[in-house]
Amino acid sequence: MLLQTTLCLAAAAAVINLWLSIRVGQVRHAAKVSVGDGGNEALTRRMRAHANFIENAPLVLILMGAIDLATRGANWLAVVGAVFMLGRVCHALGMDGGRLQALRGVGTLVTMLTLLGLAVAAILIALGKF
Repeated sequence: MLLQTTLCLAAAAAVINLWLSIRVGQVRHAAKVSVGDGGNEALTRRMRAHANFIENAPLVLILMGAIDLATRGANWLAVVGAVFMLGRVCHALGMDGGRLQALRGVGTLVTMLTLLGLAVAAILIALGKF
């Protein structure tokens, strides 16, 4: 069975992960820090944004894949996935601080609501209620 929605969202996650890696690398290069954060706050912020993505994206993708596999995804799953990915970009930009700092909270809220919503949907599907 082809899980088109999950495949597309996994591809989006891979691109976002690459983008986050590049952002970390840019600060590492500018600050001449090869390992760790060297006490550089900008590097710490970018590293945490990247790590936070890695901490959350796999759970979302697993839940999406399971829902997709249960053929309960339809169009709503793609929309939820797109909103999640946009939320992760917002979080990363907000982690830089400054005038975009409010985006961090937006991204965090989107992530939490996505995880909760997908978990509830998965339970309902497992119970035959969805």
